[in-house]
Amino acid sequence: MIRNTIATLALLASSSLAVYAQSPKAPQAGEKKTPPAAEQKAPPPTEQQTKSLNLTAYAELLRSDIRTQKVAIITQVMGFTEAEEKAFWPIYRQYDAEMAKLGDERVALIEEYARNYDKMTDEIADKLATKALDLEARRQALKGKCFEQVKKALSPRTAMRFLQVEHQLQLLIDLQIASSLPIASSTSDK
Repeated sequence: MIRNTIATLALLASSSLAVYAQSPKAPQAGEKKTPPAAEQKAPPPTEQQTKSLNLTAYAELLRSDIRTQKVAIITQVMGFTEAEEKAFWPIYRQYDAEMAKLGDERVALIEEYARNYDKMTDEIADKLATKALDLEARRQALKGKCFEQVKKALSPRTAMRFLQVEHQLQLLIDLQIASSLPIASSTSDK
C-alpha cells in the first residue's frame, strides 16, 4: 500500500515537472520570437531573470501539488481510527503551517541562489550554504517536535509511521527541486 502511494506521488511529481517543462521559456540563441503588441513595450527579461522566475514558479507549483495530495496520502497510509484522527490532525495542521513557513524561506533561498548563480563568489556561496544548512536543521527540529507530539497523543509506533511517510514525501519534493537547480560552478569554470 505504501509503495502504491509513493508511486502515485512520484507520478504526481513527474506530472508537475512536465507542466513546468511546458511553461514558456526564453528564446534560445538564434531564435526570434515576436511577442504580442501588449508585451512589446516592456523589455524582455534577461536569461537570468527568466531562470529565476522559472525555478521559483516550479518550486511553488511542486509544493502546491504535493500539499494538496499529502492529506489524502497520510490518511490512506496511516489508516487512523476516528479517535486517532481527532488527536492527529490538529497536531499535523500546526506542523504543516510551520513547515509551510520554512518552505517559503526555501523558495526565497532558491530565488537568491538563482539571482547569484552567474556572479557566485566564495562569500555568496558560504552565505547561501549556511542558510541552507540552517533551514534544513530547522526542518529536522520541526519534524522531531511533531514526532514527540504525535508520540504523546497516540503512540510511538504511530508517530514513527507518520515520520516515515512524511520523510518519504519530503524526499520526493526535495529530489524534484534539487534536480532542477544547476550545480554551482567551480572557480575554474569562470
